[in-house]
Amino acid sequence: MASKRKVIITCAVTGAIHTPSMSEHLPVTAQQIAQSAIEAAEAGAAVVHLHARDPEDGRPDQSPEAFTPFLQVIKQRSDAVVNITTGGAPTMSIHDRVRPAATWKPELASLNMGSMNFGLFPMLTRYDAQLKHQWERDYLGNKGILFRNTFEDIEHILTTLTEHGTRFEFECYDTAHLYNLKHFHDAGLVKGPLFIQTVFGLMGGIGAHYDDVMHMKRTADRLFGENYRWSVLGAGKNQLPIAAISAALGGHVRVGLEDSLWAGPGELAETNAQQVVAARQIIEGLGLEVARPDEARELLALKGADAVGF
Repeated sequence: MASKRKVIITCAVTGAIHTPSMSEHLPVTAQQIAQSAIEAAEAGAAVVHLHARDPEDGRPDQSPEAFTPFLQVIKQRSDAVVNITTGGAPTMSIHDRVRPAATWKPELASLNMGSMNFGLFPMLTRYDAQLKHQWERDYLGNKGILFRNTFEDIEHILTTLTEHGTRFEFECYDTAHLYNLKHFHDAGLVKGPLFIQTVFGLMGGIGAHYDDVMHMKRTADRLFGENYRWSVLGAGKNQLPIAAISAALGGHVRVGLEDSLWAGPGELAETNAQQVVAARQIIEGLGLEVARPDEARELLALKGADAVGF
């Protein structure tokens, strides 16, 4: 009997978009981030995508030291693939953004594939009255954010991290980002199988309509053929509908409180694991199987947990 197709679930545990005043369930401290990642792995996430935060006020913290406590705990208590962000927050410099992954040499690191306007300000209208920290108001209200990812920046991250055997989750927010990735592939700076995360529904990037999803997939198919693994990220209310599209069409999925605070209309997700379970139900309902960490490592050609720096 033919084996079922394996679907990788990535869980993005905390991120740098949502702020702690938006949801009491958003992990902020190292202990909360570690516990949430472990619970997500136990629920079926093969990959955990990690940011760090200041434990006092929850602002994004891209110092390598901020990652130390939870990286070691997650590795000890889980077999999940650890993916360290190089996106950090869109207001950070490229030097700061690459430091954690360069220090800890993970199996995977995220890599944004192009510069873009980054609009968080619509959230300020919804959350202004409940924000507890001034930094949240300043951050969300900033209409001048240009998320810088130049060709020079991307090449710097690629050469810095490839030296340590780290592979990449290529985050593509629009069609041009796929073409940027094609440039680096043709130049020999990246090799397949490429792990392409197409991102939908963030202001400044492509929308979250079904046609937008299909356009990105058709473009990636044309540019990379069978030399890539496709995954999707849907922001906010788009998380699970777009996950369902991807799973049905042969792709993988990403969920987590970085991308959406919600479990349903008007219902805050209490844990990352809750969103992983919801994605798992979709995948298994389609007659597919959730990939284990070892299966994800094989699909993505990763170096293994024994070769990381933590």
